[in-house]
Amino acid sequence: MEAASVTRFFTPRGWGLLGASAAALLGAAALGRRDLLALAVLLLGLPVLAAALLRLSKPGFEVERTFAPPLVETGTAATVTLRVQSRGAPVSGAVMREGLPFRFGPSPVFRFPAVHAAENGSSTYEYRLRSSRRGLYGIGPVTAEFLDPLGLARTVHTLGGTDRLAVAPAPLELPPSSLFGSLGTDGTAASRRRGTPSEDDVSTREYRYGDPMRRVHWAATARHGELMVRQEEPVTAPTASILLDQRLPAYADGAAPLPGNGDLLTSETFEWAVSAVISSAVFFTEAGFSVRFIDELSRPGLARSPSALDGSETGFRGSDGVLNLAEGLAALGLEPVPPPSAGRPPAAAVPFAALDGSGQAPGPLLVVAGRMTTDEALVLAPASRYARQPLILLVTDRPAGLHPVVKILRDAGWIAAAVTPATPVPAAWSLLDQDRPSVHAVGEQI
Repeated sequence: MEAASVTRFFTPRGWGLLGASAAALLGAAALGRRDLLALAVLLLGLPVLAAALLRLSKPGFEVERTFAPPLVETGTAATVTLRVQSRGAPVSGAVMREGLPFRFGPSPVFRFPAVHAAENGSSTYEYRLRSSRRGLYGIGPVTAEFLDPLGLARTVHTLGGTDRLAVAPAPLELPPSSLFGSLGTDGTAASRRRGTPSEDDVSTREYRYGDPMRRVHWAATARHGELMVRQEEPVTAPTASILLDQRLPAYADGAAPLPGNGDLLTSETFEWAVSAVISSAVFFTEAGFSVRFIDELSRPGLARSPSALDGSETGFRGSDGVLNLAEGLAALGLEPVPPPSAGRPPAAAVPFAALDGSGQAPGPLLVVAGRMTTDEALVLAPASRYARQPLILLVTDRPAGLHPVVKILRDAGWIAAAVTPATPVPAAWSLLDQDRPSVHAVGEQI
């Protein structure tokens, strides 16, 4: 890529010669000395000629930047390899500075060419970056300062472009849970909520000619008055659904864009929620589930994330799927609520109204949300019938104020807990494993 000149100016040595030239010119005029006039012209011409040569040389460069690993987790370091190769006019030397967001501290400075430059003229440099915050960070471009051989003039060029470094939230290890301790052949476990009538109907169907008699389900046959057989065992992995409420009003306390991070709109409570999502996704994957990730409107959960490989994807399976989910969560921000339109909003735009079990295996359902109104809780409450383990984690600075919401959800069969962002995610997860959730610390968690 050709270097684009940003600014050109003289060095202190060049300015010194220009000053000496002006003094010699004044002396020549006052004393009538032609030798001083010649000296003034020489002193003026050297820095001007040096600046003109720098302008005409137009050095070109290729800049290549790679990250190892390509996706880094918060708190861990990424190694950045920067390769700079000169093209066109030879370059005697330059000082190069990598462009970094303020979060990463001072920008590294390199001298070109490197001491151990390759035969093709390329120089390779390495440095490390670490971030305690998730996000999608722009790394680069490189700015290079070139001097003429006499050190009289200099020019600054911008080399290459910007590459994006995705910093994903690091999953936390969640404690074992009796909620998922005994999986059946379809990956489901016994529910801790109130029993749902006719659950045998989900696993049985009418007898068809050729069905073996060993598959007859006698209890369902007696109840329906016709011969019923057990369904074929599913061959796909059981599904655990995770719903993340992404609305700005639910996490509005302290929400603000993060400069240098693509203006990611987030808050401490939302950061806690994102950490809970990736931690639970890893937990479910290790337990043998595939993960379905959606938002409060049952849309693909990563649809708005600029770091997602495929924003329309909702299913994530195995370790590769978890990595894809983590990469999508790297730049997922809060969604401002659009201004209300005239008339009543459609049901599809009402939070939690579109949540159902259509096409999904009856596995766990985990809802991670911020503040919630009692009206929203009443909309969400019936969805407990679509999951074997309906779980909800609410995070807010004042969880005691969510007591009516938690009561509505628990009465509907949800296993619920409300915590502050200061509560460790594993500790909040342990609250869901209790037979009867109760108040553990007034003002901190419910």
